[in-house]
Amino acid sequence: EQLVESGGGWVQTGGSLRLSCAASGFTFSGAHMTWARQPPGKDFEWVSTINADGDRAAYKTSVEGRFTTSRDNTKNTLFLQMNSPKSEDTAVYYCVPAEKWDGSGRFLSGPGTRVTVSS
Repeated sequence: EQLVESGGGWVQTGGSLRLSCAASGFTFSGAHMTWARQPPGKDFEWVSTINADGDRAAYKTSVEGRFTTSRDNTKNTLFLQMNSPKSEDTAVYYCVPAEKWDGSGRFLSGPGTRVTVSS
């Protein structure tokens, strides 16, 4: 299993950013996928989960309506569209098969991608 997150960077509040996660080494199209994040100095937290077909997603309350998770199973890629980010969205973002997300972050295998939101 290999997961490589990308697309992070600096963004102003009210702007937008699109994160990507390139997956390989497992059957991506059959896996529910999760986005998680770790804010500076804080524990890991769940952000969103999308089902394998990509037609249903759930979101952390604080990002619902601003973030959208999607996927392209033909390209084994997961996306997180971040609209109107807030300073509290500053974090390193990771993708992981949902079955491996236990809240601790110990099963995260990718490098993560850092997002810094500034006003």
